[in-house]
Amino acid sequence: MPDELIPTRATLLQRLKNWQDQSSWQDFFDTYWNLIYGVARKGGLTPAEAEDVVQETMVSVAKHMPGFKYDPAIGSFKGWLLKMTRWRIVDQLRKRGGHNLPVETDLDETDLDEADLEKIAGVADSDLEKIWDAEWEGNLLNAATAKARRRLDPQHYQIFDCYVNKEWPPDKISKIFSISVGQVYLAKHRVTEAIKLEVERLKNEMI
Repeated sequence: MPDELIPTRATLLQRLKNWQDQSSWQDFFDTYWNLIYGVARKGGLTPAEAEDVVQETMVSVAKHMPGFKYDPAIGSFKGWLLKMTRWRIVDQLRKRGGHNLPVETDLDETDLDEADLEKIAGVADSDLEKIWDAEWEGNLLNAATAKARRRLDPQHYQIFDCYVNKEWPPDKISKIFSISVGQVYLAKHRVTEAIKLEVERLKNEMI
């Protein structure tokens, strides 16, 4: 089936095909749950419904892993994950609206035509795609920052946070941490580079 042709790096998919590889599945969840949740909320769902979308999307991804066939000609992982998320959002809106449509435990695009979708969701594909695209880069950056932070010197990240996020002047930071201004710049540089490398890793593995 075309839906089983999930285009992304084979190394990642090989890891995710192993149900016992809890580390890889946790990494996948940590990277994408917030993106899926945020898009679901902006798509009109309640917090509880959006949480269900996250859970159901993750389950759907897992179901596709055993029959996975790598085909880069199909498209990007980004687009495939959007499609999976979209069907979970539609399913939640269908349940809320009580539409007279067949109940599916794993809704697929063959189940509903475009008229059904617009009747249920009230939002065009292009609108949801715009939301997805707007959230994608920010989500990767946030996920990369969280992953890099776990490997960085805690004080270096604190310095980076004060300088970049809180926008404190370097001389104030140097006094608080009892370091030179040059060390402030160095810590900022190290953390920035670590985050950039993590962003590239995520892009190379997941897009």
